[in-house]
Amino acid sequence: MTDRAILHHPPVPPGRIVPYGPLPHQVYEVVGEPVGASGWVVLVHGGFWRAAWDRAHLRPLALALAAEGYAVALLEYARTGMEHGGWDGTFRDVAAALAATGLETGEAPVVLVGHSAGGHLAAWLLHQPEARAVRGLRGAVCLAGCLDLTMVAELGLDDGAAQDLVGGTPRTHPARYDRADPARLGRSPYPVVVVHGSADEAVPPEVSRSWWERCATPGRDRLDVLDGVGHFALVDPAAAAHPVLLAHVTRLLAPR
Repeated sequence: MTDRAILHHPPVPPGRIVPYGPLPHQVYEVVGEPVGASGWVVLVHGGFWRAAWDRAHLRPLALALAAEGYAVALLEYARTGMEHGGWDGTFRDVAAALAATGLETGEAPVVLVGHSAGGHLAAWLLHQPEARAVRGLRGAVCLAGCLDLTMVAELGLDDGAAQDLVGGTPRTHPARYDRADPARLGRSPYPVVVVHGSADEAVPPEVSRSWWERCATPGRDRLDVLDGVGHFALVDPAAAAHPVLLAHVTRLLAPR
């Protein structure tokens, strides 16, 4: 199995489409049965915030999480290269989507799960008022997340993906990075689990470690570096790393 095997899974039909705004991309999919679910997973896809990557490649993961008894809300949002994408439409979209899912989750426990750029957005969301409005929010699991946005920009990952998202560099737009970078926002109000593969060539594990060293809350947050694991294996339900994600989701959503 290659690291990019998730991109070659058989297509999975979309779940129930729920709009959170008037534009075609402003939707999320509900996968699984909310009635009787043991909790909700709000799933945020990655792809370096670019228009070329949409939510479709995370449908197999959403289906696998639903098979574990969770209801899943798979978010879509504007990405760079499309209208309203970048600063600050991408951020406004994910905040509005999270607020809309809160109307469905009700009293159920909720966890955010984000991969790559989606890991960045999940961590960013924890600092926003829309997160505080979601009852039962337990925290986030960030998989190979772009958690230090400034470092992502300085490394030039994906030909300047962070600069395209924010509209410039940390030097030219420091105030925007102050608002957009989880590593500059400080300790999260909610627990954060950081999972990263040591063999990740898309987002180096140093990006997660940088956030961890600056922002982790000792004794509450967790860092899990998986030896020999690449970027996409973390969201592949057929990969050996999948039980790690399930264990963290189960722990965060466990009854209190």
